[in-house]
Amino acid sequence: MFDRSLILLSFLSIPCRQGVGMANKGPSYGLSRQVQDKIDSKYDPELEQILVEWISRQCGSDVGRPEPGKLGFQAWLKDGCILCQLVNSLFVGDKPVKKIQNSTMAFKQMEQISQFLKGAEAYGVNKTDMFQTVDLWEAKDLAAVQRTLSALGSLAVTKDEGTYQGDPNWFFKKAQENKREFSDEQLKAGKNVIGLQMGSNKGASQEGMSYGRPRQIM
Repeated sequence: MFDRSLILLSFLSIPCRQGVGMANKGPSYGLSRQVQDKIDSKYDPELEQILVEWISRQCGSDVGRPEPGKLGFQAWLKDGCILCQLVNSLFVGDKPVKKIQNSTMAFKQMEQISQFLKGAEAYGVNKTDMFQTVDLWEAKDLAAVQRTLSALGSLAVTKDEGTYQGDPNWFFKKAQENKREFSDEQLKAGKNVIGLQMGSNKGASQEGMSYGRPRQIM
């Protein structure tokens, strides 16, 4: 008869190679980490200071100021409240975000970020300049957040509707469409000019025109 307790002790004394390997496994530094590092490198600390100053002036002192650095910037804007106040402050009439509510619930914060993005698009920001909700809420791409806010600031400076609060030199003015309108007389005159430029082929012939040596068929 074998002693079961001895067998159990012998089994427990055998080192588990797989378990040890998993316990000593460090963090992954593969391709995904390289991609994230490249994204993070696009974040601009100087632009951060400009955006913080603009948002503080645009929304008022109640919004406070974040801790310096991208993580502080992200925590400052993460719940979407400040962003919604920002986009609302730029509209002269009806505000795009009807209700702004402080909440610790993730879905509510992401919903308010989404409302900001819709308001920014309604204001005129191109979809190509928009960040995704996870770019801010999960700190996936804070440089994209900076890009959206910069585009919003540039539009506010360009529109010059009296709602922008800040230094106009913080953002560049976007090129505006130079739409020209013509009267009926100008349009008719233009058609006559085009007709004269086209000329007439009445009475024209191919006489005297040479097309090279004709091909001989043997």
